[in-house]
Amino acid sequence: MWQFALTSLASVLFVVDPVGALPAYLVMTAGDDPAKRRRMALRAALTATIIMAVFAAAGTWLFNLFGLSMPAFQIAGGAILFLVAMDMIRARRSTQESPPEVDEGIEKDDVAITPLAVPMLSGPAALAVVATLSAQADDWSRSAALYGAIVVTGLTCYLTLRAAEPLFKLLGRAGVAVFSRVLGILLAGISVQFILDGLRAAQLFAP
Repeated sequence: MWQFALTSLASVLFVVDPVGALPAYLVMTAGDDPAKRRRMALRAALTATIIMAVFAAAGTWLFNLFGLSMPAFQIAGGAILFLVAMDMIRARRSTQESPPEVDEGIEKDDVAITPLAVPMLSGPAALAVVATLSAQADDWSRSAALYGAIVVTGLTCYLTLRAAEPLFKLLGRAGVAVFSRVLGILLAGISVQFILDGLRAAQLFAP
């Protein structure tokens, strides 16, 4: 159970990568006062948390609806995670938000829901991860661990965005890139484990 809890927290938190979102967030909210930034940070974190929780709750139902097997989704989720990890290692976020979405955010008066909550924080990779982990949560303790990981990730997003300016001044663009690269390496290992677990569950190779 504890191994599943740690894997869930690491997978969800690393793929969301709130620190990596700081540069784009600061650019999009450059003209806003601190009070408005705090409100947007809270709304974005809450929205991202709710969306991930809904996908976690609907994980098994989605599999059944589309006739997907658990091993297939584990392998697909691992592949998506690996792409995100490669982006993080190269200090990019093309799998989480695109330049046009950031440009649109600069022009918008409120970026809390889009593009901040979706897709910057709770993008396709994060939703695939929580759905896959939900299907693996075969008892109440694992389900509680997954939802706990989602809540902790949401809280981390809020605190990170709330302290965006001092954090970015402390880390700098180079520091954010280094931090993302380290998380990317760890996420790459988790993604490969997802794929191996899927192959093993599909009985494509012996344990």
